[in-house]
Amino acid sequence: MDNIKPRWFLRNLQAALRVLPVTLLTGARQTGKTTLSRSFEPARPYFTLDDLGVLDQAERDPDSLLATRPVILDEVQRAPQLLLAVKRAVDLHRRAGDFILTGSANLLFMQRVADTLAGRAVYLELPSFCPAEWQERKGALTPLDRLFAADFDWREWPDEPGDWPAWLLRGGFPPALQIDSEADRGLWFAAYSQTYLERDLRQLSAVASLPDFQRLMVLAAQRTGKLLNQANLARDAALSHPTAHRYLNLLETGCLITRLRPLTTNPSGALVKAPKLLWTDCGLAASLAGIKSSTDLTQRMDAGFWLEQALFQTLQTWRALQPQGRKLHFWRDRAGHEVDFILEQDGKWVLLEIKAGSQVTASDTSGIRAFRDSLKRNAALVRGVVLHAGKARPLDAGNVALPWGWMVPQSP
Repeated sequence: MDNIKPRWFLRNLQAALRVLPVTLLTGARQTGKTTLSRSFEPARPYFTLDDLGVLDQAERDPDSLLATRPVILDEVQRAPQLLLAVKRAVDLHRRAGDFILTGSANLLFMQRVADTLAGRAVYLELPSFCPAEWQERKGALTPLDRLFAADFDWREWPDEPGDWPAWLLRGGFPPALQIDSEADRGLWFAAYSQTYLERDLRQLSAVASLPDFQRLMVLAAQRTGKLLNQANLARDAALSHPTAHRYLNLLETGCLITRLRPLTTNPSGALVKAPKLLWTDCGLAASLAGIKSSTDLTQRMDAGFWLEQALFQTLQTWRALQPQGRKLHFWRDRAGHEVDFILEQDGKWVLLEIKAGSQVTASDTSGIRAFRDSLKRNAALVRGVVLHAGKARPLDAGNVALPWGWMVPQSP
């Protein structure tokens, strides 16, 4: 376990183990769940259901796997019925921190799960690395927290050069981040996608045609950062609407995509209700969309959406570190006004508009102004922010322009 990257998420795991008997740590494969769960308590017994012998034991005699406590059980989505045995063990002898269960699927979304362990388990989802975490920058997300402060000073915002295309292509999976060559990294992502299709997906559900599913994955990657229209996606993938819906659910169950829900400020207003589609790892999304280099990005008309996807890597980490108090939304009305991201913390909102250019004009705050106008009261709204490639400066009506460079810093 030498030379492993420290995870900010460790504090979440430690807190969960102090409170309830079961901690269920989920996330996409290769985010580092096993490394995290084993690193801080190496003596804890560890069994993985990727081992066919252990899997057979979990299916035939699950209680025997739980005889020794505390214990780590890895890839539990392979035997969902194991959760019933965990429930029995907890009810027989309840003690905080006894069970760490990890899985490459969100068990709450799985239809075959025998029990949700309500009242017995804490559910955590580990995101892949964001750039600042990979570079081991302490307190790196403090600027996002400061946006909620009444005494926020735009002059204190970090200003450093950014290279978002490089981080978009690298993503946040540790094995991919350790590969310097773009070509070699492309091979890794191709192998990851193939493994998901041929192994992980089959564990989650029966899929009649893997080529159909793969085609939908590629088309979904091409729609990153955009409103999700399932009917159009199904048509382009030559699939029925129910099949496309089921495949998207499987991608979400596998922790590969996020459907960001819009914030409803006025239930009677003309607001868009469709979610925004984002991938939990920007490198995987870029690979599926055929983006192999920074040059490929410059030739795309949708580069702005990919900038949003790259910055989302940091925003999802910010949310994951305090999942009870923090949420992410977006907002769009039927007139086309949009706020790219809304950070919510303890009932307060900060609006984020994402711009690739270095110049900010009045039109860049039109979505923020429309959002303000839609509110019956402004108590929850703290401020509006335009994240761009230029310098920090104040704007009108309590809005500020701030650089996004520190979120995707240039490599030292």
